[in-house]
Amino acid sequence: MHMENDDFRTPSGKAISELIVTVFRLNGRLLAAGDRLVAELGLTSARWQVLGAIALSPVPEPVARLARNMGLNRQGVQRIVSELVAEGFAELKENPHHRSAKLVVMTSKGLHAYDCALRAQAPWVNMLGDKVDPEGIQRASKVLEGLRQRLEQPSSEKANT
Repeated sequence: MHMENDDFRTPSGKAISELIVTVFRLNGRLLAAGDRLVAELGLTSARWQVLGAIALSPVPEPVARLARNMGLNRQGVQRIVSELVAEGFAELKENPHHRSAKLVVMTSKGLHAYDCALRAQAPWVNMLGDKVDPEGIQRASKVLEGLRQRLEQPSSEKANT
């Protein structure tokens, strides 16, 4: 006898599963739209995301910490940082606390590109948010943030059997 997956999920589990699919689809669309928004700046969505992590960090960080803060793997972020450095958007500085883990810092070219990306993004996000209830957006953001925090807990990857 064939049982559908829904037979094993709670109502919340089913809703979370549907939300995950929606987030995956949204992520794909966001990456494609982001690539289009920043292509003329010599960026991709991935490069823009890493520049954002560098810009939003209160102090210069090594690649491993940037990756951890972004929820991404170190190798992927290292590859993007290497591209950013090669193209003059970022540079590596000596780390007084760890000789081999250089600090990633934006150059003036990187700061300019990041600023231009934010300016290009503004009308786009304003259009996306047009006629959408800001409080609903904030509630959705809180739900997604809560899920992110739960996923960061070591026990979240284990099934409760």
